[in-house]
Amino acid sequence: MLRAKITLVVIAAAALAMTLAAALSYRGVSDVVAEQFDRALDERAVTAVALLGVDRTPPVRPDTTEQVLSAAGAVRPLDPARAALPVPESALAVARGARASAREDITVDGAEYGVLTAALPGGGAVMVAQHYAGAERIDHAFLWRVPWTTVAATALSALLSWLALDRILRPVRRLARVTRDITTTQDLSTPLPPAGRDEIGQLTRSFTSMLAALRRSRDQQQRLVQDASHELRTPLTSVRGSAELLQRGRGRLAPEDEEQILTTLVTEAAALDTLVRELVDLATDRSTEEEPAEVDLPAAAEDAAHRHRQRTGRAITVTTRGPVPVRARPRAVRRCVDNLLSNALKFSPEDTAVTVHVEGARLFVRDRGPGIPPGERAAVFDRFYRGPRTQAVPGSGLGLAIVHDLVSADDGTVFAAAAPDGGAEVGFDLPPHSPTGR
Repeated sequence: MLRAKITLVVIAAAALAMTLAAALSYRGVSDVVAEQFDRALDERAVTAVALLGVDRTPPVRPDTTEQVLSAAGAVRPLDPARAALPVPESALAVARGARASAREDITVDGAEYGVLTAALPGGGAVMVAQHYAGAERIDHAFLWRVPWTTVAATALSALLSWLALDRILRPVRRLARVTRDITTTQDLSTPLPPAGRDEIGQLTRSFTSMLAALRRSRDQQQRLVQDASHELRTPLTSVRGSAELLQRGRGRLAPEDEEQILTTLVTEAAALDTLVRELVDLATDRSTEEEPAEVDLPAAAEDAAHRHRQRTGRAITVTTRGPVPVRARPRAVRRCVDNLLSNALKFSPEDTAVTVHVEGARLFVRDRGPGIPPGERAAVFDRFYRGPRTQAVPGSGLGLAIVHDLVSADDGTVFAAAAPDGGAEVGFDLPPHSPTGR
């Protein structure tokens, strides 16, 4: 569960942070305690030297003991009730005048003392010993409290993070619940929870956009299936009727009637083959597997014009004015130019020429046909659209729809307009190619 995983991460981070803080604090506290211990020992030694200089002894303290050390090494405790301290070599050196002071740690009956030996003005030295029990007590108290404080702080962090994550992840749980419902019911119209301004809101808006795209895709697929079934029904009905006529009149039809029926079968079969091929191309768009690259529009136009001249024997010219390279899928661009030329040749009279114009990042084909009324210029790119003037012209009504889909996939736009001297201009604009990409 995401909530539990994040809580564990928070607990681990809090425990690590508090452990590091405790370790650094312990080191700082130890340094401060040691500094205070040394300062107290120095102050006690200064006091003892001053009092001994006026033949007085310092007041007795439970954690310290003092003794006078002669140059010969004789020891005289200032408190007769306390045992004499062992004398290290450094303390003897101070008593003999070889050193001004000495600092040592000694152990007496298992207890550790810090000893400071200071020289006396009249000769000899005074040894001041302070028990480490107070410093050790502070150290032990700190070490005992740190684990409990860390555990308590970690538990509090876990509780607060658990409660906070419940509120933070609530929109995610709502989104997950709605998406499960959509997966179960397949109802893409189910509304998603309201989107906030944070990252979860961005995720919700992304899901909303994805659902909208899926709804559009499903609607387009359903329309494609419905339109395709309608368009397929006409050539299939013609093929079936012609075949049944041949079957019933086998051997009894005049040769010219039989030839006409066979011609109808071949024509309708070819139309059916073209329709099926265009439907497959429109539904799958195999060109999307191709990566966009720099495309030379004049070269693409010349190549398409050459192929259509050889195929149809028609006059096709190519003109250019300030062409620029465009960024698109090369095979998709060739398919678009082929479809535009096929469409123009289909609507132009046999004795007229068709012209391909390339201007900058724009390519359009000009025909000499009946033209396109203003109200139909956007509709000609719809699937299966056949205007009133073109009902009798053979075709599937998918050529320009394929152009629209291919150009849109490359961030381009399509257009249809009236030619200045009659006919129509149909083409597309593509984004110019940039050496650094889009």
